Amino acid sequence: MFTVYGDRKSGNCLKVAWVAAHLGIALDWRELDILKGETRTPDFLALNPDGRVPTLVLEDGRSLAESNAIIGYLARDSALIPADAFAQAKIRQWLFWEQYSHEPYIAVRRFQLLYLGRSEAELEPKLFERGHAALALMEGALAERPFLVGSHLSLADVALVAYTRLAHEGGFDLVPYPALRAWIARVEAGLGIAG
Repeated sequence: MFTVYGDRKSGNCLKVAWVAAHLGIALDWRELDILKGETRTPDFLALNPDGRVPTLVLEDGRSLAESNAIIGYLARDSALIPADAFAQAKIRQWLFWEQYSHEPYIAVRRFQLLYLGRSEAELEPKLFERGHAALALMEGALAERPFLVGSHLSLADVALVAYTRLAHEGGFDLVPYPALRAWIARVEAGLGIAG
């Protein structure tokens, strides 16, 4: 059984839980509260010197950090990663894009409003602008197909639905994005998670 250190407030941690559940992989989930500094203890820093969750620990004691690396490891040889090399590359493209062009705006804005209690006026305006740019890009891609990479649920969808489905908590109205909203419902249904 794998051990995962995570905080269920984090979409990055939820990705790991959803992939494992979808694939029937048992996890020993160790809940840590990032707001209480529980990822900064000497024991945790020995597992992940970066002090961030999620962190996966294999049965042999090796650890793996970064949500997209973890879900890629868990989903290897599964239907969440198609056999076609180009489709695999497209998934990786979306995974990199999620971490650099989506999560830093959608998730960060949500975290600052919801968990740090900041007001809209205190937030950097570019978070809102770039967050909407990310949502618009996804809307365009999903207007052409039911999932981000082709016609079936993939790791790209899991990675991007985590914070997209909670974008409203960061002040992003999803009403102008009908294809995106329909995709969220499809991915939630495919993963068996509540909307």
